[in-house]
Amino acid sequence: MTSPHEQRKQRILVLGAGYAGLMASLRLAPHHHVTLVSPAAHFSERIRWHERAAGGRETTDHPLTKLIRGTGIDHVAAHATALDPDARHVTVDDGRRLRYDRLVYTLGSRTRPHGTGVYTPEDAAGLRKRLLDGAGSLAVVGGGLTGVEMAAELAESYPGPQVRLITAGHVGTGLSDRGRAHVQAALSALGVQVEEGRRIPSGDDVDADVVVWTAAPSPNTDLAAAAGLALDEKDRIRVDTAQRSVSHPEILAAGDAAAGLRMSCAAALPTGSRAASTVLSEARGREPGALKYRFFVQCVSLGRREGLVQFVHGDDTPRNRVLTGRRAAWAKERIVRSTFSVVKLAARRPNLLGHLPGTN
Repeated sequence: MTSPHEQRKQRILVLGAGYAGLMASLRLAPHHHVTLVSPAAHFSERIRWHERAAGGRETTDHPLTKLIRGTGIDHVAAHATALDPDARHVTVDDGRRLRYDRLVYTLGSRTRPHGTGVYTPEDAAGLRKRLLDGAGSLAVVGGGLTGVEMAAELAESYPGPQVRLITAGHVGTGLSDRGRAHVQAALSALGVQVEEGRRIPSGDDVDADVVVWTAAPSPNTDLAAAAGLALDEKDRIRVDTAQRSVSHPEILAAGDAAAGLRMSCAAALPTGSRAASTVLSEARGREPGALKYRFFVQCVSLGRREGLVQFVHGDDTPRNRVLTGRRAAWAKERIVRSTFSVVKLAARRPNLLGHLPGTN
């Protein structure tokens, strides 16, 4: 016979096994029936993809079976192909319909390849193989932090070919003047040729043997749009302060797919945790609290021995204070390691997370 406690458990469906999806799944698993939908058999450290492309790290992947072992989470290795909010089910590519009481949408974002044979950060392993076969000339398109890290890492690891960084605006537009100046100096020291103010419609328009496209990542919200969820002007799911969809409050969104904070793992972890807290609170008949999060720094690796830590205000606008050089590279590595440590902590001690700063 099913116990009263068992009857109160809800069917929670989580789409996506990135930082936000894993955080939400692991926090919810001790209390509800959690099904995690992701075609991949691993969790990938996205913030290390530039290292993998450059050969500084053989893999950035960690088996999901190991991370969710003993948690009770059911992993469905499939692509979600349709979402029906009225019937409360998701269809996956093998034809199954997965029903839910609450849905957590954490499908993240992707970089769309513009052009034929163009690589993106998601293709880090393939890019690494291509470079080992003989790089020739290299061009990175996109002057955001992802492009800066990719260009610096490739230039340091492959000093032979000329590496160019091409951007429509300025390199590191979210940084302070001091931060941008340091990035420019570090790239110059690595031999990277920076081309600002050059808009490239496609990688086919770049004269280079290898083109890496890092510009304008897009949220993976096609399913949400087709299902009628309200999106913002950047095609991210509009949410309230508790990470509930403003049009379909039984659906929660977190990470890059949700509107509000800058696309980053720094935002994915707390929003994924907040989504879980909201489900837990409402299941207990309580009003959920609001997400409480503020940015502190932006961290940029500039190769393995150089870096930049840009201190920011809570709204992510830059302060004048920066940390540079080896100390910044060391700090960036510590932060990256701590990020995955939080995921592992969620697997071991999920009930502890709601009490830690930034994981409410």
